[in-house]
Amino acid sequence: MVRLVVASDKFKGTLTSAEVADAVRVGAQRVCPDATVVSVPVADGGDGTLSAAVAAGYTHVPVVASGPTGEPVSSGYARSGDTAVVELADVSGLVRLPNGIPAPLTATSYGTGELIAAAIDAGCTRIILAIGGSASTDGGQGLIRALTEAGGLPAAPTSPSTAPGGPASASTAYNLASGGAGSGGTLDLKTLRRRMRGVQVVVACDVDNPLTGPRGAAAVYGPQKGADPQQVLELDAALGEWADLVARETGRDLRDTPGAGAAGGVGFAALALLDAELRPGIDLVLEMVRFREQLTGADLIVTGEGALDEQTLHGKAVAGVAAAANGIPTVAVCGVNHLEAQQLQNLGVSAAYALTDLEPDVRRCIAEPRPLLEQLGERIAVDHLTMARTAKGTP
Repeated sequence: MVRLVVASDKFKGTLTSAEVADAVRVGAQRVCPDATVVSVPVADGGDGTLSAAVAAGYTHVPVVASGPTGEPVSSGYARSGDTAVVELADVSGLVRLPNGIPAPLTATSYGTGELIAAAIDAGCTRIILAIGGSASTDGGQGLIRALTEAGGLPAAPTSPSTAPGGPASASTAYNLASGGAGSGGTLDLKTLRRRMRGVQVVVACDVDNPLTGPRGAAAVYGPQKGADPQQVLELDAALGEWADLVARETGRDLRDTPGAGAAGGVGFAALALLDAELRPGIDLVLEMVRFREQLTGADLIVTGEGALDEQTLHGKAVAGVAAAANGIPTVAVCGVNHLEAQQLQNLGVSAAYALTDLEPDVRRCIAEPRPLLEQLGERIAVDHLTMARTAKGTP
């Protein structure tokens, strides 16, 4: 009997991690009916991390919190013991923008802070914070404001006009400080430290951008969130004033720390005000789902994501799974493959199987991915599992 471990990320917009694994299983078992197929959904620390945690046995705890423009959204965190997994994308992410309309100057990370506060108030002492997919460039000010609100989870704002907005300029930066971030005020560090006492925060972060400047949160990621060139300048200036305030109040300036610019500056707030540890997202997720424990007796690992490209080479799910494979042969499934064979080999991936190998029409691949993925599961079984069965002496 052969053992196949499927540890794939989602195919964004088409299939979840669990659906990818199930399609591969169906195809593989058509060729090798006695194959044991283990599904280990993974993510790279962005959207999908919450689902991966729940698939790994964490309990989903529902929370209604503020979306990126202030509207209440049904979100939540995943809990196992005293550990909570909070996914920024699920509450403050681009996917939560009403009608998909960007709000570059007003989108906020406030709801993410609400989730963290709810988890802490419920007794969690370790927060795993996945920060990919942010809709805001607020420097993490919204998150900090939510944590300094008194009396537990604040009521969610009901309209954008009442929402805590992003730092469009010094005059519209959050009033976290007496007089505002641009007026020499002070942060309520006493309340924040009381809330965070005894709490460890680990942030899934895969970028090394600083908070401000030409490689900063506004300049690099602001346009992706709808900011025009003038708004990028305004956002960068406001982030600078926010960093000035934090430096005055804490006695340390972390704006240039690699990762400070992650998620519109949430990385900065986590580092400077929550004493967070930044770790690669896929490493955190693999640890969370106990990936290495699933590898005992495995003959093959199938990993994957929607597109294999240059980003794959820099800490995405496929690279992380292959690095953790412990010598077990590893192949990848994907929608489309833009990598050369040598690049895949360098990652530790022996072969890539793409939907476009079977169907050149990308639109059909997106519309009907599952039958194609099942066919790829069959190919993988023929190419790899039949040899493994022979080696084991299995008929």
